[in-house]
Amino acid sequence: MTGAAAIRFEGVGKRYPDETVALDGVTISVPRGQFCVVLGASGAGKSTLLRAVNGLAAIDTGFVEIEGERVTPANLRRLRPRIGMIHQSFDLVPRASVATNVMTGALPAVSELRALFGLFPARLKAKACELVHAVGLEETHLARRADLLSGGQQQRVGVARAFMLDPAIVLADEPVASLDPRTSRDILALIAEQARLRGSTVLCSLHQIELARSFADRIVALRRGRVVYDGAAAGFDQGVMDDVYGTVRETASPSGARSAKVVAWRR
Repeated sequence: MTGAAAIRFEGVGKRYPDETVALDGVTISVPRGQFCVVLGASGAGKSTLLRAVNGLAAIDTGFVEIEGERVTPANLRRLRPRIGMIHQSFDLVPRASVATNVMTGALPAVSELRALFGLFPARLKAKACELVHAVGLEETHLARRADLLSGGQQQRVGVARAFMLDPAIVLADEPVASLDPRTSRDILALIAEQARLRGSTVLCSLHQIELARSFADRIVALRRGRVVYDGAAAGFDQGVMDDVYGTVRETASPSGARSAKVVAWRR
C-alpha cells in the first residue's frame, strides 16, 4: 500500500427524485491496495457510494476521483476498464457459458462488433481459463451454463469476471448477501487474494459485521448518507455498532445537532 489515493470522494451528495438523501457530504480517500468495507443499515447509502465510482449513480454535489482523475461523463468510457464490479445478484447471463460470462469482464477493452459475435482474442480466452481455475472452479465448468451453477459457484464466476482486465479498483456490492456463511467467507477470501495479487483496491459493501471485521483493512460506516465511523476494523466495537445502526439513544450537542461517533482513519 503506497498511501496514494485510489479513490477519493470529496463532498459527495446524492438526492433521489423522491427527495430521499442517499449521500450527504461524503468525504473519504481510499489508498491503493486497501480492502475497505462499507457498512450501514439498508438505505444508508452504501450501494450509491459504490455506484458513484463507476458512474452508475450520478452525483449531485462534490466529486469522485480515480487515481487522481476526476470522474465525469466525458471520461467514463476510458475509466471503466480500470474498474471491476461484483454484484449482489451475480448479474450473469443465465444461458451463456461460464467462459463467456467471465470474458464479458473484458467488454470495455473489446470492440462492440467482436463482443457481439463472441470473437474474443486468444489472450482473453486464456485469461478467462486461468481465472476460472484461480477462483476454484474446474475446467469442466467452462462450458456449463451459468444458470446451472449453485449460488456460490455463480459468484465465483462473478469474481473471475471482475478481474479479467486486472482492474485498479474492484467494487463489490453486497457480494455475499445471498450466500451461506461458509461460502461467504470463501468468496471474500477469493476477492482479497485476487486483489492482493494484482495490487487492486477493493471497496466492498457488506451487512455482515463479523465478515467486515475479518477481511477489512478499514471500515467506513454510513448512516443516512453520512459517514459516522471511519477507522480500523478492530475499532468497530459494540459502542460504534450502536451508533451506526441506531440501537442506542442519540445524544445531542448544545446546538441540538446529533453527535456522531467518528474515528479518523490512520494508516
